[in-house]
Amino acid sequence: MCIRDRLKAVWQVEYEAWKRRPLGELEVVYLWVDGIYVKAGLEKEKAAVLVAVAALRDGRKVVLAVEAGARESTDAWSAILRDLRARGMGCPRLVVGDGHLGIWGALANVYPDAHEQRCWNHRIVNVLDKLAKKDQAAAKGLLTAIPYAPTQEEAERQKKEFQAWCARRGQAEAGRLLDYDWERMTTFYAFPAEHWKHLRTTNVVESPFAVVRLRTGAAKRYKKAANATAVIWKTLLVAEKGFRRLNAPELLAEVAEGAVYDNGVRVQKRKKQVPA
Repeated sequence: MCIRDRLKAVWQVEYEAWKRRPLGELEVVYLWVDGIYVKAGLEKEKAAVLVAVAALRDGRKVVLAVEAGARESTDAWSAILRDLRARGMGCPRLVVGDGHLGIWGALANVYPDAHEQRCWNHRIVNVLDKLAKKDQAAAKGLLTAIPYAPTQEEAERQKKEFQAWCARRGQAEAGRLLDYDWERMTTFYAFPAEHWKHLRTTNVVESPFAVVRLRTGAAKRYKKAANATAVIWKTLLVAEKGFRRLNAPELLAEVAEGAVYDNGVRVQKRKKQVPA
């Protein structure tokens, strides 16, 4: 057995043990999920590795799940969430992911009280794909500005401006894509403004996966995506050591306790007046 194969065997054992570790001591506040496609050699259909990364109450980000599966499968994501729950993970306050993932049906099954935020990067790409190439550069600037609006009301106004821009160019269908799931595109406004940069997209998962892709070009040699999972998991754990804490980590305790925010600002609850 060559050194590479021995390493893979060791990592597989470590990975199986990691998947069984208890999670009761981890207080998860935010959860980012995504399915990353793996170019495994003999897979007839696109295979993916499903990943969940959490922000904890103390501001740390940790990898919670790495499993082979279909990214659009509600069953696959339900199995992951049920396993996390069985090992002690409580309901996250907010889950961020791509709108096409099976995670949303899974959340309804396992953590129905979690708030949902759709990834803006994925939505922008979907809208641009509907536009003529000559208009895409200008459209990208307009689209990118929307989730950076200082209030939800301003984001709504910019959305309507973009839709009017599309209509004037005979491409109203592209503009209408923004209406789909709009409420879940703007959920982040109900959380601290200091956290918005982390909550608009699934970059928390995508960024370390850029390193994974570089280091696992060899994944093409695997016959099935499942065989690459332990190697990808090991690479993600190395990347995890360099994860930065969330901005304003002190606010995570408030969020975990159920604090209410409006356009990023905490809403102070009025004290009930006691009748004289």
